[in-house]
Amino acid sequence: MALRPGRCYRSKKDRPYTRLAVTVHSRNYIGAAPGLKIRQFNMGNPVKDFNKILDLVVQEDVQIRDNALESARMLINRYLVRKLGKDGFFAKLRIYPYHVLRENKQAQGAHADRIQKGMSHAFGKAIGRAARVRPGQKIISILVDEQNVEVAKEALRRAKSKLNCKIKIRVGDDVKSIGTRPRKTKIELIEKKEEAAKETKETKTEAPQAAKEEAKKDTKAAKEEKKEEKKTEKAK
Repeated sequence: MALRPGRCYRSKKDRPYTRLAVTVHSRNYIGAAPGLKIRQFNMGNPVKDFNKILDLVVQEDVQIRDNALESARMLINRYLVRKLGKDGFFAKLRIYPYHVLRENKQAQGAHADRIQKGMSHAFGKAIGRAARVRPGQKIISILVDEQNVEVAKEALRRAKSKLNCKIKIRVGDDVKSIGTRPRKTKIELIEKKEEAAKETKETKTEAPQAAKEEAKKDTKAAKEEKKEEKKTEKAK
């Protein structure tokens, strides 16, 4: 079945459906929660000090699915990387899709009444995830230098087409309002992992060599002792 449009799931009329018991599975309302489609929440260079922040702010009560957030994130990331490079910005996704969507699937087409079960088992099955947002809540924030504000604005304008709600762009100077940022870039983390792997390999290769050298020393010492014993026996 093809993906249904976002307007089918934007309403917040029902209460949040989040009960996923991790430790006590017997209290689990959800059989299995669908996997999260968002691949990363932090993009760009988190270490550099920027002086401008741009926020994508929601203007209504709405639910936004994780696939819409992921497509908006990818669009913003690709545009900024193409225009500013990987180190010319930092972007952060500010919301998490905790609400589990469920649906009582109905068979469609001719003679469908023979296939579907109607209202028996009408509670529905988990089909995806969504984030429930309120007016004034920030979805995505971008940090850039002052000369790159228009580029970041254009990236957020393009992301509007991926979201099913009214949105406005807010520009400010309070860079710390973005919250916590990773202390190191991905490149530094990869380099550290490579160095650690090299060190482990070196220690693994050094250990057998040291053991071989010790064994050789032991064999030499044993031979010398035997020679001395033979000399003492001959002298007697």
